[in-house]
Amino acid sequence: MDLPSSFEQGMRQLLADDYTAFREALLSDPAVSIRLNRSKCTATLPYEPVPWATDAYYLPERPAFTFDPLLHAGCYYVQEASSMFVEQAVRQHLTDARVALDLCAAPGGKSTLLRSLLPDDCVLVSNEVMRPRAQVLAENITKWGHPRCIVTSNYPADFTPLGPLFDLILVDAPCSGEGMFRKDETAVAEWSPENVAVCWQRQRDILTDIWPTLRPGGLLIYSTCTFNTEEDEENVRWMMGELGAELLPVATDSSWGITPSLVPDVPHAYRFLPGRTRGEGFFLAILRKPEGEATDKTSTATPAAKSKKEKKSKQPTPVVPAECKSWLAPSTTYTYKAIGSEVIAIPTDMEALRARLTERLYLIKSGITLAELKGRDALPAHHLAMSTALRPEAFDRCELSYTDALRYLHREAITLPADAPRGFVLVTYKDAPLGFVKNLGSRANNLYPNEWRIRSSHFPEEETAILY
Repeated sequence: MDLPSSFEQGMRQLLADDYTAFREALLSDPAVSIRLNRSKCTATLPYEPVPWATDAYYLPERPAFTFDPLLHAGCYYVQEASSMFVEQAVRQHLTDARVALDLCAAPGGKSTLLRSLLPDDCVLVSNEVMRPRAQVLAENITKWGHPRCIVTSNYPADFTPLGPLFDLILVDAPCSGEGMFRKDETAVAEWSPENVAVCWQRQRDILTDIWPTLRPGGLLIYSTCTFNTEEDEENVRWMMGELGAELLPVATDSSWGITPSLVPDVPHAYRFLPGRTRGEGFFLAILRKPEGEATDKTSTATPAAKSKKEKKSKQPTPVVPAECKSWLAPSTTYTYKAIGSEVIAIPTDMEALRARLTERLYLIKSGITLAELKGRDALPAHHLAMSTALRPEAFDRCELSYTDALRYLHREAITLPADAPRGFVLVTYKDAPLGFVKNLGSRANNLYPNEWRIRSSHFPEEETAILY
């Protein structure tokens, strides 16, 4: 790897005698790590744990994740280990939250981590401004399976009129990407001092736009995957001075190898440097908004707003089939809506928030998509298969072999055993739901989303088994 000379010069000044070890680490292979979804997986793994994260492990080598059906089932997420340090900031400082925002969320690693850490009744809003990336984010949030999730695709300034809505905001800011150099050659090619300057200014614009939406007393986690102080400590110092943010400490263990702040008057900031910590480059600070009077605008009295699909439709509102209302576990009360050809279920206590967001933002996903209406039939949606709210007895199930599971995920036709029930069947692999088929006896129509299918024409000769 040929590092830009300006980058090397800057890092030598920043790290001094530690630069040689840092540079050698950049030339080594990156670590591979995963984090389990405990709402879907109970496995105990024989791998080395990531010390600052729960249910997270380093793998001895990078397997062919694409060919593990349990990844597609949402049983785990492939996430870079350093970024899991967000857990420590949340666990040590968040006491309660009703609404949280992951502002720059794609592809979804930190959002799925937050969803596992937040109170179960908290609503997580995950946003990504770029629409193609937002679709990937929605896919990963759907696979994680929690019903209280909303995915949006908006600029930070679009959130500003919402006022102080969020108890926690994570801003994993778009940056110059220095921490990704050994994983992404494009990041090296695109780096320049001019791009660093563009990034730190854009990050301040983002923070200025989103700060008014944080409730007084609320927490903002600021992170980047870069090393320079302009995008890291200098921006934290700016938040303290311009926004009045209070910088909070995060307790760490010396064995983790985390580097403290490199700017003296920014005492609580945390750096992950290759060669010192087992992970990629990462920076994090957590700040609190000063206490003050706030107006709670999430009251259930908020008038319901119609989504774009609802506004555009001039057809009579379809009736939600009664059978759809029997598909979810009764532990939560839901509001059911037929919007266009889709039937969705929204936890009733989150409907006012959804309505408020719909007035201002572009929503890609909210609640659980239950079914697609086709004539008199209600085809169960893949979102339902992925949801942890699915009532276990709602559908007949059929366990697939490894080969058939891959064929299903490839969206090929499969044939179920002769004694398999007819109609809509939930197919599973190692008891984890993969999705639906409509079993006709002679064949089973594959209902896996075409846009999510495995596209590789090559299948492995041996089973890819990561969870035991």
